[in-house]
Amino acid sequence: MARTAVPYSNLLPNGSLADPAGTALTSGAGNGGQIANSFPELTLLRLSNASGGSGTATLLAGSQPAAIASGQGALTATVANAATQWIGPVESGRFVQPDGSLLIETSVAMTVTAFRVPRNT
Repeated sequence: MARTAVPYSNLLPNGSLADPAGTALTSGAGNGGQIANSFPELTLLRLSNASGGSGTATLLAGSQPAAIASGQGALTATVANAATQWIGPVESGRFVQPDGSLLIETSVAMTVTAFRVPRNT
């Protein structure tokens, strides 16, 4: 299976944002989600698990030369059933892929929402 495209939901300075539904991810290695043209230092990920059991979400380490700190490895978060975990912001030097994306894999079906924090207020 292919990775699912995860779009950004832009947080608005001095404004509001209706709670987005997020993107459903298929579990397993090589599946999950991809945030294209990412801004890791400005990205917050909301992971929601309603699979019926606990699971893990993994933000994959990037590869060099784009991610010079990729040797620090992936970031893994445990998400209990009916729970939500947040990841981020994260370092581009550790997590950005050569194509500029971020990759997320999960051990159970989860929903992810990528929020982009505005640079200027």
